[in-house]
Amino acid sequence: MVEAQTWTTRRGSNPRLETEQVVDIPATPTGDVRYNSAINGFHSSSTTVTALIIASWYFSNIGVLLLNKYLLSIYGYRYPIFLTMLHMISCAIYSFIAIHWLEIVPFQQLVSRRQFLKIAALSVIFCFSVVCGNTSLRYLPVSFNQAIGATTPFFTAVFAFIIICKKESAEVYLALLPVVLGIVLASNSEPLFHLFGFLVCIGSTAGRALKSVVQGIILTSEAEKLHSMNLLLYMAPMAACILLPVTLYVEGNVAAVTIEKARGDSFIVFLLLGNATVAYLVNLTNFLVTKHTSALTLQVLGNAKAAAAAIVSVLIFKNPVNVMGMTGFGITVMGVVLYSEAKKRSKVTPH
Repeated sequence: MVEAQTWTTRRGSNPRLETEQVVDIPATPTGDVRYNSAINGFHSSSTTVTALIIASWYFSNIGVLLLNKYLLSIYGYRYPIFLTMLHMISCAIYSFIAIHWLEIVPFQQLVSRRQFLKIAALSVIFCFSVVCGNTSLRYLPVSFNQAIGATTPFFTAVFAFIIICKKESAEVYLALLPVVLGIVLASNSEPLFHLFGFLVCIGSTAGRALKSVVQGIILTSEAEKLHSMNLLLYMAPMAACILLPVTLYVEGNVAAVTIEKARGDSFIVFLLLGNATVAYLVNLTNFLVTKHTSALTLQVLGNAKAAAAAIVSVLIFKNPVNVMGMTGFGITVMGVVLYSEAKKRSKVTPH
């Protein structure tokens, strides 16, 4: 009777196998494990995309502010109305490409002449706000400009009360007090305070608030509602047409001056094209952030953006700041945060 060979004796009979390592092959994962891994990978990818979009939104918002400040103040290109018109032309061209070619959102046609006139009215307010904002950057540092811009909720509440008699809760109105108090402190202590720059910046902030209120009024019916990207597609060329005669009247032969500057310094062509492109990216990333997060998240990010823009501008342009001004700005931003929280609570609390 032959003794049965064991695995050990067979393995010992082959010296090559003595030195060869045994590789452990993992078991094939079950369907549930594969599904969970795919879900986790999807969430990880989605989170990365959202983070990139938010970073792009911050970059474009802060970038257009810094570029405007550099062009209008440091570089000496003192044509804010013409610059705004370039922004509108850029937004019109890029919006057409995004909607008709890339099909980021479905194209919506205007349904009536009345709707067209409503959008034209919005375009006038939009022009006023953007021109005032760009003009203010000639005279004020970006940090102070952002401090004033943070008071937008105050003007929104005021216009909503005046135009549509919309009353907020006492908590909401109380939250607006630090918004105003902070900007008063910042204004009184701003080393580079300029009265005209301050007034046009207030005008820009008020115009931005008025646009949001009026937009909510005149585009409320389901038949007239437009996606934000389609609204920009119609508003941008209207705004450019409105600004063309204004810039020719106020800023003279600005096109010839720009061409002459470009012949002597081609860098201005890069600045203007880059500035106009980033101006459109502000609107595009604004839409994408809202799509991938929520309008509330966009509002919170906006509060942080104002502080980030102020810090970056101080680091780049070295404009002087003091403790009182920083405190005032901080109070204003905190007031905006409180206002957002109060508005959120007022919506969920039955009246």
